[in-house]
Amino acid sequence: MSTEFDLSKPVAIGSDHAGFEYKEDLISFLEAKGLAFKDFGTYSADSVDYADFAHPVAEAVESGDYSFGILLCGSANGVAITANKHQQIRAAICWGDELAKLARQHNNANVICIPARFVREGDAEKMVDSFMNTAFEGGRHERRVEKIACN
Repeated sequence: MSTEFDLSKPVAIGSDHAGFEYKEDLISFLEAKGLAFKDFGTYSADSVDYADFAHPVAEAVESGDYSFGILLCGSANGVAITANKHQQIRAAICWGDELAKLARQHNNANVICIPARFVREGDAEKMVDSFMNTAFEGGRHERRVEKIACN
């Protein structure tokens, strides 16, 4: 089980209407870091269904063609529930930097789900930075993570 993200691969990012503005901010953040990414939508603040964007992000990460995923919606619950339907996805709702680090260290999360209505813009960027730069600790956590999938 890989302990770090391969940042030579692109990042998959998506949101619903509630997360649209933060998604756009995070895209600028990824560009400033020189990271490749694919924006899976939505492309405006018009009302949409979060699953239409969470599934493609999860599929992209699950395929192995993308390093990790970022999903945003109002509470992050909808995108996390949807992404976690995919067997190889470990989507974690994070509303603080420490949670983003722990999601990686202890759970080997590969999709960060951010509740746009409950975090500040700068905090979202800090969480993504911590998430992508924190390695999975393995050890006792690896045994637990291996028990997550139902296949």
